[in-house]
Amino acid sequence: PKPADAAPAARESAATATTAGAPRRTAGSKPPSDRDRVATEPIPVVAASGSTMSRTPDAERGRPGPTSGLAVPGDLPRDVRSTKRALAAAARERRRYERQEVRRFTKRSRRRRLVWSVVLGSIAALVVVVIGGAYSPLMALRDVRVEGAQRIPAAEVQAAFAGTLGTPLPLIASADVHDALSAFPLIETYSTETIPPGTLVVRIVERTPVGVIDTGEGLELVDAAGVVIERPETRPDGQPLIEAEGGIAGEGFRAAAAVVRSLPAEVRGQLIGVHAATADDVRLQLAAGATVVWGSAEESTQKAAVLARLMVAAPPDTVASYDVSSPQSAVTR
Repeated sequence: PKPADAAPAARESAATATTAGAPRRTAGSKPPSDRDRVATEPIPVVAASGSTMSRTPDAERGRPGPTSGLAVPGDLPRDVRSTKRALAAAARERRRYERQEVRRFTKRSRRRRLVWSVVLGSIAALVVVVIGGAYSPLMALRDVRVEGAQRIPAAEVQAAFAGTLGTPLPLIASADVHDALSAFPLIETYSTETIPPGTLVVRIVERTPVGVIDTGEGLELVDAAGVVIERPETRPDGQPLIEAEGGIAGEGFRAAAAVVRSLPAEVRGQLIGVHAATADDVRLQLAAGATVVWGSAEESTQKAAVLARLMVAAPPDTVASYDVSSPQSAVTR
């Protein structure tokens, strides 16, 4: 070959040797960067025992190459602590959120419990106050007021409650009132009322007399049950003399007493005598002399109304008798 051709061949060989370890460039491409050079560096080979081989690039960069499969001391504990802190913060946030949700969904029930607690507490406090006040000396009996007494002296009824004075009103039982009033046979019925702080009102209904019976030992003013109200010397005005077979324990007396109680006031004022041979044969004697055939005690209210009309139409001093045993067909003689 010619000497002129040897020079280009030598230059080509030198260029090839210079670029043997570098990536091949093409026309118009950029020169390789550090990233590209790092990418082209060989990957460390892991030995069978788990150790790795040192790299020249690490030595060139001034860092020691890894000698084992473990992380560098200080890096892994720092990551674990950061992870634990993050997990703890997330757990705390979760618990806070759950508590907020529980409070939000139980707000109505908690409000109801609060309202019921206030109501029940108020009721309990009121009960304690009422019981404490009721059984305290402030509610002790200090005054007894008697109403409805006519034949019975009110002072005697008040004196019967002397042993009850000072007792709290709620502790005065009905048995105590009954024991105090049992000494008065003229009382037919009674009722009581307590007026705080210390007053007891006793309302009594006295027995209503129906007439006088002659026992042979004297006169006795009795009511419809045969209870002796009084023992007068003579027959009181307006009280008829009752004559009944069997006395106050017989059926005749009960029928006569029922008839007397059914009479209106204008007829009752003219009555002086009642005779009852049996329960079905009751006769009345008027002050003017007329007799009333009454019969049994049945339909006494209707018979009394018919008798009152007959006495207006025909006064007792003009007739001998009235027969109202059959009120639908009354007869005047």
